[in-house]
Amino acid sequence: MNTEYYDACTKMEEMGVDAEYVQGWQGGYVNNPEREEQRVTEAYSAGFEDGQEKTTENFGNWTK
Repeated sequence: MNTEYYDACTKMEEMGVDAEYVQGWQGGYVNNPEREEQRVTEAYSAGFEDGQEKTTENFGNWTK
């Protein structure tokens, strides 16, 4: 089990991070292809990039 991934997802949930960012982060982290262009939001794109970098530093920027 990847505890880094699990812990990050739990932390985002506890912080109330925007769901679009969370979905982007998760997809980027596991190297999923990015969403089709018409469904991409600013929060999703930011999360996707951070997930690819496996960084948790920007979660606070996307809380509601």
